[in-house]
Amino acid sequence: MTKMTPFKELISYEEALERIRKSIKPIDRTESISIENALDRVLAKEIVANMSVPPFDRAAMDGYAVKAKETFGASSFKPKTLKLTEILHAGASSNRVLGKGECVQVATGSPIPEGTDAVVMVEFTERNGNDVNILKPVYPTANISPKGEDIEEGKVVIKTEEQFFPARIGALAALGRKKVEVYEKPRIAVVPTGTEIKEVGSSLKEGQIYDVNSYTLSSIINKNGAVPIKCKAVPDTTDELGNATKNLLKHDMIVFSGGSSVGERDLLMSVIQEFGTVVFHGIQVKPGKPTLFALVSGKPVFGMPGYPTSCLINAYLLLVPAIRQMARLPPKIEKTMKARLAKRVVSSTGRKQFLTVKIKRNLAYPVFKQSGAITSMTEADGYIVIPINIDIVEKNQEVTVFLFD
Repeated sequence: MTKMTPFKELISYEEALERIRKSIKPIDRTESISIENALDRVLAKEIVANMSVPPFDRAAMDGYAVKAKETFGASSFKPKTLKLTEILHAGASSNRVLGKGECVQVATGSPIPEGTDAVVMVEFTERNGNDVNILKPVYPTANISPKGEDIEEGKVVIKTEEQFFPARIGALAALGRKKVEVYEKPRIAVVPTGTEIKEVGSSLKEGQIYDVNSYTLSSIINKNGAVPIKCKAVPDTTDELGNATKNLLKHDMIVFSGGSSVGERDLLMSVIQEFGTVVFHGIQVKPGKPTLFALVSGKPVFGMPGYPTSCLINAYLLLVPAIRQMARLPPKIEKTMKARLAKRVVSSTGRKQFLTVKIKRNLAYPVFKQSGAITSMTEADGYIVIPINIDIVEKNQEVTVFLFD
């Protein structure tokens, strides 16, 4: 019979994060994708402009392209009159060279005709047939966007490892780039453990429960730049857990849920020790104390608590930083707000507590029920952190709430 073995060492949350950070290697594989699919992806090779944008001098305003010197001295009382020779719309061009005393009607974005060096805004003109009265002078280059004003040919537009947001995708489109080289998304195996775990939609027998953690973990993985590979539940036996570990090393990371505690059936720790190195097992946090992190053949392996609330909170706190580092994404920016605690809270001394709360009218109401209650998360807007040396937080005390997505 397998005996229960207590945790040998509990490390701090901060130490756990640091050990994870030192163990994660960013993804090296790359792929070429369409710019339509590039949002939030990470660039693998810098983008150098192969052309200027705009590729020609263009009108920045609707009006009339002119020789600036022919407008000098113009006013509403004494306009300068020019002869209209052509009308250019955006996308059109002209082969004519403007002569003395002539002008061309242009639209915003249309090319500047040869022989002109400024655009008079339509608001400062009067047209009478083909005669255009200029009511205000302009200086050379006025209301013209010169070639390369936006992007200069040969310049670096987007640097390696920068993440794509809509404006950067727009810059690729402006350069006529249809494809872009990005880092592949890490592939992360999500493995529930336990003979009691059943797939959602199947029939439950007595003592069985549905697989909650695979779905919550997969959602977090998806949202943070990786691809979840949802696996079937693995029974709590040494052979089954060992085979699963070996078979899933083809992926970039393995995340087990359940099997990381110290009960008789929790065998993950001993299995991982056979195949790799346990970086830590046990953290001074509540919930999530039994979290395990290891390296097997260089691949990171997480053993998350089986209880849904513990699993999900630790996924936000520990798994997300690891995924984003592997995916070469910047650290997630935490959104916080100040609130007052709606009721007195007694914490567990010796462990940092992450207490889920709901916000109502600037009051933070604790909603944590127990580690096995998923509603502790569905009803929560975020969590507060109670330090390891604090055992009571009084009602109406101001707290910082770390908001969920």
